[in-house]
Amino acid sequence: MTDASLDLRPATAEEWPRFARALFDAFAEETPIGWQEPPAVAELDRSLAMWEGDRPVATSGIYSQELTVPGRTVPCAGVTWVTVAPTHRRRGVLTAMMRRQLTELHEQQREPVAALWASEGSIYGRFGYGPATWRGTVEVRPDRLRLRPDVDLGEGRVVLVDREEFGPAAAALLERVRRSVPGNLARDERWWRRALTDEPSEREGASARRYVLHTEPDGAVTGYAHYRVKSAWSDASMPEYVLTVADLRGETPAASAALWSFLLSVDLVREVRHPQASADGPLRHLVTDPRAVRTRVVDGLWVRIVDVDRALAARRYPTPIDLVVEVRDEFCPWNAGRWRLTGHPAGGHCGRTDRDPDLVVGIEALSAAYLGGVSLGTLQAAGRVTEVSPGAVTLAATAFSWPITPWCNEEF
Repeated sequence: MTDASLDLRPATAEEWPRFARALFDAFAEETPIGWQEPPAVAELDRSLAMWEGDRPVATSGIYSQELTVPGRTVPCAGVTWVTVAPTHRRRGVLTAMMRRQLTELHEQQREPVAALWASEGSIYGRFGYGPATWRGTVEVRPDRLRLRPDVDLGEGRVVLVDREEFGPAAAALLERVRRSVPGNLARDERWWRRALTDEPSEREGASARRYVLHTEPDGAVTGYAHYRVKSAWSDASMPEYVLTVADLRGETPAASAALWSFLLSVDLVREVRHPQASADGPLRHLVTDPRAVRTRVVDGLWVRIVDVDRALAARRYPTPIDLVVEVRDEFCPWNAGRWRLTGHPAGGHCGRTDRDPDLVVGIEALSAAYLGGVSLGTLQAAGRVTEVSPGAVTLAATAFSWPITPWCNEEF
């Protein structure tokens, strides 16, 4: 139980400096440049802080975002800024904030799903969040890689541009491609400014950002990338530069291949890294030796279904499904019970029913499977899904799947 003397409420603009200080103190970090005032993407009316007098001892917030789900996009509550001061842990503070957030989303019928990036993997499962996307931190040595001879690089070209030319072209391309990849988020002008921020204090010894576009012979932009290069030399005076890709998107296979071909051929670079790559990206399929592409897979975006009926009806299903799912959800009891889900490639419907269930699943597992990247069959093998009707898991796993691997490259 939380202390009755603690007050859970949003922060005001005047209280922002104290809120930000509490946020970064919890991570043992200095307040970054530009955070003396609320950043442009901040929504203070959706913040929450636990106040002890005039001092925040816990923080959280929500960004109003748009998330791509299988076949559609849906409003998504992007949960962020979650901290609890070391002096107030193990006192129910985090539980109180999580409960308040989710209850308000439900009661106000706002976003049907919430999502976050977890600083620790053991925290958010108890609140119903499950890892729904995975990222593959790619590290390669260009001297070991050769593109397959059958790779089509197209007729376009890769050109270095300045930030002013890059921004609008990249924004237009992302708006076209994000809708086909579950886990992708919309970016308005504020979020693009955030993504392209290039403060010298944040470069960690690397260069300023470099920007490239892939253009077709008719001038159409079909790909983009931006990256930094950190110089280093060995004891033998050999170059050991490291190129770190921040973002890379191709609208066509040829554009993606051409961008990778360029990045793998930058002079003096001995290692190329892409920390936010998709866990199922195309690079290993473009090269003759897939073992040379070292990929460390870690969890990415964690998803929480806020309202089962609205969330399941908001996505599409590649194969027909008509099942009764019994959902277990102690943290958000309005989700608990039996739901009849009918769906097909054009959409879905989900409503309460008193029919016997075909399968039983906890909200954490259902949330992990929501974007189509985590199989309900795999979750059954882990004891997280119970099959009641024979064949129900196979049917559900097939219908919840999606041909494009979910991926989120936008940390918030």
